[in-house]
Amino acid sequence: MKMKRRSIIKRATALEYKLHRLIVNKEDFIAYIQYEINVLELIKKRRAHIHYNFKREEIEFPIIHRINSIFRRATNKWKDDVQLWFSHVAFCKKWTTKNQISKVFSAMLAIHPDKPALWIMAAKSELEDRDSSESARHLFLRALRFHPNNKKVYQEYFRMELLHCEKLRKQKQELEMAEMDLGEYEFSPEILSGKLAEVVYRDATGKIKEAEFVISLLNIAAIFDFTKELQDSILQDLQTNYTEDSLTWDFMAKRELEAPGVGEELQSAKGRASDVNRREERCCQVYEEGVTSLNTEPMWTCYVAFCVERLKRKTNVQELKEQRQERLLGVLQRAHDSSLLKENYYQNWLQILLSSGDAEGAARVAMAATQRYSQSVSAWSLSLEALMHLGSGDVGRLFQDALTHVNPKESLPLWQLQVQWSVANQSPEETEAIFKRGLLSPVAAVAIEMKKSYLDWSYSTGGYKKARKTFTSLQENRPLSKAFFTRMIEIEKEQENPKMNNLRDYYERVLQEFGTSDEDLWLQYIQEELGPLGQPEKCGKIHWRAMKFLEGESVERFTSKYTLFQAGHI
Repeated sequence: MKMKRRSIIKRATALEYKLHRLIVNKEDFIAYIQYEINVLELIKKRRAHIHYNFKREEIEFPIIHRINSIFRRATNKWKDDVQLWFSHVAFCKKWTTKNQISKVFSAMLAIHPDKPALWIMAAKSELEDRDSSESARHLFLRALRFHPNNKKVYQEYFRMELLHCEKLRKQKQELEMAEMDLGEYEFSPEILSGKLAEVVYRDATGKIKEAEFVISLLNIAAIFDFTKELQDSILQDLQTNYTEDSLTWDFMAKRELEAPGVGEELQSAKGRASDVNRREERCCQVYEEGVTSLNTEPMWTCYVAFCVERLKRKTNVQELKEQRQERLLGVLQRAHDSSLLKENYYQNWLQILLSSGDAEGAARVAMAATQRYSQSVSAWSLSLEALMHLGSGDVGRLFQDALTHVNPKESLPLWQLQVQWSVANQSPEETEAIFKRGLLSPVAAVAIEMKKSYLDWSYSTGGYKKARKTFTSLQENRPLSKAFFTRMIEIEKEQENPKMNNLRDYYERVLQEFGTSDEDLWLQYIQEELGPLGQPEKCGKIHWRAMKFLEGESVERFTSKYTLFQAGHI
């Protein structure tokens, strides 16, 4: 036991000495703290094992005091390290008094008053750990002096006042059940009914006039069962002052889903479906009022999003599903007619029409989407894919229209889609003409991709001879990509009798372009010469050239990879 104690003292002394160097590291402080915490944990286990609960002031308290002191020294030196402050708070919660937590938070907030989350954490700690609503309220008020328009601070302050009110109500109820005299306890009817929370609400909405924020406070109030009067007041405020915001209408409409249903009908699946449909109809009535009052894209987006979400819900009642689909199609059409339908909802519209077999309607919507969003690559891609699926005869012309309207830098998906369509629907000559047009694109990404695709297509349609001819004609045309050359190498190796001289030509050509930075190409070349078709005696010269041509870090990478290769690890 003496040896164990001596060992602990020796280790702690060594760690303490590190903290007194001229240049100290944060890691040394953390290591010392962790060591002392481990000692505390061992003592705790030992106490539990031998059932000894005495002399805490003599054993644990000095260690806890020492850890707090080290934490203070560390946070004084590295004030900006918030994680270090959090570690001190976590330690205090587990091992020290509640007053100590307040001191740590107070010191931290003096350094970091610009971080709202820390004020909220400190206030929550006062409420939960010290059971002091007064201190929590004081912290929130101080936080609002630094952050007068911070939504999160107001939301948590509002929640804190409601939690405090709930606690007082429970205390009063328990005292009444115990039939105790309430004379010495003060339970103000105003506080019990949530008036303090209402004061916070008024102050918050006076500074932050946003429907989303008001709704967030209403949702917090709805968690507590004694806030009906407060909720009604907030709802009234929302309906009076925030009708110019689509979120107000969206929130009010969705509340209709929670309205009570008719009891008898809910026994059968059809009865439940009928009740759900009635609720959804009431929601739609509110949305209709919204789009009449507020004919904007966000308002229509809320309406469409609601209808899409309801259609996605599973139901075994076909009639309800059909009603939901019909409702959604109607809303989509009206939003489009108002030129207020968001781009992504055209996809939902097309999917419904295609799945229900309405080819004419799908073609009409596809064209409408491209007219509404004529510069959008995704709108053109979606519409062209739908028209390709329908076998439309106008697809070829529409691809040309698309490429003239969209930004050339974003046009690659349209070129790829056009090639896919042409391969399936046009003659090889017409497909080749598309590839050649793509090769002339001023956008490097398009030209590079079309070059590789052209090579792949040449091989699949005309075999090795056509692929080699295409490669030969394009190998000098910039921009070039490594993938174009490596694909030709793969094609050569796929032949029944691949020619090593051709492979050497391909490697030499790709190394001219990428040999200064790509060490893997040199390694592959060496592996090729070591293969059944190669000449191993050439490897030394290739290695020498690689060391000469490669630049920067690629030389070191090549050396290490080559060593691993020689050792048989690659």
